Amino acid sequence: MRNIFETLGNLISNAIDFFYPPFRKYFTLHFFRYGITGGANLVFDWVLYFILYNFVLQHRMLDFGFVTLSSHIATLCIKMPIVLLTGFLLQKYVTFSNSDLRGHVQLFRYIVVFLINLMISYIGLKILVEGFRIYPTPSNMIISLFTVFISYYSQKLYTFKIQPES
Repeated sequence: MRNIFETLGNLISNAIDFFYPPFRKYFTLHFFRYGITGGANLVFDWVLYFILYNFVLQHRMLDFGFVTLSSHIATLCIKMPIVLLTGFLLQKYVTFSNSDLRGHVQLFRYIVVFLINLMISYIGLKILVEGFRIYPTPSNMIISLFTVFISYYSQKLYTFKIQPES
């Protein structure tokens, strides 16, 4: 399975690298790859949120019997594991493929950063949707733009940190 992800990662990297030359004087290749993969995952997140909120949950609350989640928070919880997986695979095999940390360490660290961003998203949705009465989908988009910056620096400096050579 790992070889499949590595092969797909290489194909995606090569495709991204093909479009890199005009941007060479503005961005490093590493940052360009992060922008493309992160942007693709972000758009996927937004589309998934929109579909789940509007068509799957149809704006209804999700009742588990012991707890009821508002539709915008339930949507956040449903999309979370999907976006976690796609984001991790893209970052591991495309953007930060040169990291020498073991995969389970990277995954653990990625989950830590993801959970921090999830808390920020949860609090942000509560404030924007319930406090300021902004629609859930635009609220999710606003918050995710904020968490992009947290994610980039966290992934670069912590999750996929490259160990300096001795």
